[in-house]
Amino acid sequence: MCNQSQGYYGSNNTLSPAAQAILTAVTQSQYCLDPSDIPNEAARMASIAAAALEALADQVVPEQVEPPCGETEPWPQGYQLMRDAQWEKCQQLRSKILAIAAELKSHD
Repeated sequence: MCNQSQGYYGSNNTLSPAAQAILTAVTQSQYCLDPSDIPNEAARMASIAAAALEALADQVVPEQVEPPCGETEPWPQGYQLMRDAQWEKCQQLRSKILAIAAELKSHD
C-alpha cells in the first residue's frame, strides 16, 4: 500500500488541492511514491494528467459558445431560462476542469 502524499511543493508553483490530489493519485498509482520523491517523473505525470483532463472536458462538457436556446427560437421562456442555466453550469464546470489541466500543464 502506498503512503498518502502531504503535498508536492518541489517546484516554483504550488498546486491547488484539486491538482495536487490528481498528481498524487497518478504518481502513487504509477510509482507508489509521492510526487516530491520523484520530481522529474511528477512533472511528466502532471503533463499526462493535464492531457487526460482536457480530453475529459471535451468529451463530457463540449465547448459551446452560446446557450442552446437562441433568442430568435420559439422556445417557451421558462424552458429557455432553464436550458440557459444548465448551459451556464456546464460551461463553468468545463472552465474548472480546464483550469486544473492548465495548472498541471504549467507544473515543473
